[in-house]
Amino acid sequence: MNPLQPKKLLLSKWTAVAPVAKNKHFLVSKVIACAPPSQEIEAIELEAVFSKDVVRMDWRALRDPALWLQGWV
Repeated sequence: MNPLQPKKLLLSKWTAVAPVAKNKHFLVSKVIACAPPSQEIEAIELEAVFSKDVVRMDWRALRDPALWLQGWV
């Protein structure tokens, strides 16, 4: 897997290994940063492709290949 860069997360595509709320394919719809001046990423919002449900989570969870695969598989 390629190294995950937080600055390039917006609009990236992800597949859940196990379905999340009956959804498997997601798009990063929002990147939530901490208050300035640190500008570190705090969390992301994943939007399900079919149902448009939104899931908020820590962006580092995407690094776990047992939970998430990059791209739509």
